[in-house]
Amino acid sequence: MSGLTYDYIIAGGGTAGCLLANRLSKDPNIRVLMVEAGGSGRHPYIEVPLLLPKLLGNPKFDWMYKSAPEPHCGGRTIPLPRGRMLGGSSGINGMVYVRGHRWDYDNWAAQGNEGWSWDDVLPYFMRSENFIGEDLQGRGKTGEWKITDPGMRWPVLDAYAEAATQIGIPATRDYNSGENEGVQYFQAQVMRGRRQSTEKAFLRPASGRRNLTIRTGALAERVICEGRRATGLAFRADGKSVTATARREVILCAGAFGTPTLLERSGIGAAERIRALGVNPVHELPGVGENLQDHWHIRVQTRVRNTRTLNSRASSLLGKALMGADYTLRRRGPLSAQPALLAVFGKVMADAPAPDIQIHASAASYDRVGGPIHNYPGMTSAVCILRPESRGHVHATAPNPEAPPAILNNFLAADYDCEIAVRSVEFVRRIVGAPAMACFEPEEIAPGTRLRTRDEILDYARQTISTTFHPVGTCKMGPGPEAVVDARLRVHGIAGLRVVDASIMPTIPSGNTCAPVVMIAERAAGMILSAEPADNLGGHARASASPVGE
Repeated sequence: MSGLTYDYIIAGGGTAGCLLANRLSKDPNIRVLMVEAGGSGRHPYIEVPLLLPKLLGNPKFDWMYKSAPEPHCGGRTIPLPRGRMLGGSSGINGMVYVRGHRWDYDNWAAQGNEGWSWDDVLPYFMRSENFIGEDLQGRGKTGEWKITDPGMRWPVLDAYAEAATQIGIPATRDYNSGENEGVQYFQAQVMRGRRQSTEKAFLRPASGRRNLTIRTGALAERVICEGRRATGLAFRADGKSVTATARREVILCAGAFGTPTLLERSGIGAAERIRALGVNPVHELPGVGENLQDHWHIRVQTRVRNTRTLNSRASSLLGKALMGADYTLRRRGPLSAQPALLAVFGKVMADAPAPDIQIHASAASYDRVGGPIHNYPGMTSAVCILRPESRGHVHATAPNPEAPPAILNNFLAADYDCEIAVRSVEFVRRIVGAPAMACFEPEEIAPGTRLRTRDEILDYARQTISTTFHPVGTCKMGPGPEAVVDARLRVHGIAGLRVVDASIMPTIPSGNTCAPVVMIAERAAGMILSAEPADNLGGHARASASPVGE
């Protein structure tokens, strides 16, 4: 089957793709096709915030990627969840809304990416946002994406917030103002007890437009190029091979794992690696799949007394029934809010230009994410390392799009990352040991107070750290030999082809990545709809801007 023609083809219906489909199809004269490998993105597990564990590791919703054995983590293979549905990872993430620090975006601009400073991107954060709360400078009120504080509180987390101030972390009014140091309850992609994925916020309202075609269960195979121009997309749907033509652009929104491997299957990337796949090279871009960064976290678990936590309520049939009734009748209670409720942004390295750790504090404890909770009152401080220095990669392993990619994170490869892991545990111990927590008689269960030395804590980190589900950077934006796209997100050397997802980030922002990806998509929509075409054949520094073999 072939012969389908559109103005724009979007490969990937995830976090970025849903917003782009909305914005590009607003003009009824523009025909848009969006291709998504997963399903609809509508399911009770997605809607109810606290049912997040039922999504992770479920092949209906999760690509179920795994890393290669991590050489600095004892050879462990680490699960790497990614959303496989309309809305993508915005449908299986922790739902917290975090923009990052202004330094992150000023640093992007300083790396040669004009138009990506904090002052440049702030209007695009605001454009998509409908912040339900007090009027704060820099917060959007008219967008489709509802952001609010779900309002769930636990006494132990209130005390934890006070304890953080007792060790010098200020209480902040809005950690999304561009200056994020401080402690505050998370703002979340939750409204009236329901997750607000990008499918719900942006795609659903646009899905009835006659000029927008949405194909689910459609797996992108390769970008079709004629010379140095992308002209279409080949994908599989209903057991058939389909070719669609793009009059204007093909836009890749398949994420930090999916986009670089799709490029490689299309012959765009490092020529030697592409030939090894049995694919004819089309264009040499050695940075494709490189520069992988991800936030990882180390968990400190604390047993508490003289209070109740989610452990207490969810460990009995009566407690579960009461939670279910509270949610069903009033859309309130633990089921109505995301698992991590409290945020602490702080510095543990003296020379940090901005907070370098983010604590996701939750009123529950468990041996593994998604696993059974403990049968005693407990809480978890999951410390996310905001600007890790270790770099990894992701690459296609076969021309077949169903073949899983080869992913290596290289967690803890850098000395800086090892040092900050140790200091993070020490930082949490200071909070838990502050006077405000004393009434709960806190007892550290993991890593356990018996581990005191640097080597002991680092060994615990190597055995236990996990991804925070924020892979970025594998189609780096910028000038230079490792860049894949320019500051307008156009693939270097290939006309009619852009990348719009987390893979374009040159460095990872200081916080959760869903909000920055939506901002990137909003910014890209303006670029795409401007008069300037997606034509980046000149002006790049490398001689490799010519097709391989030409």
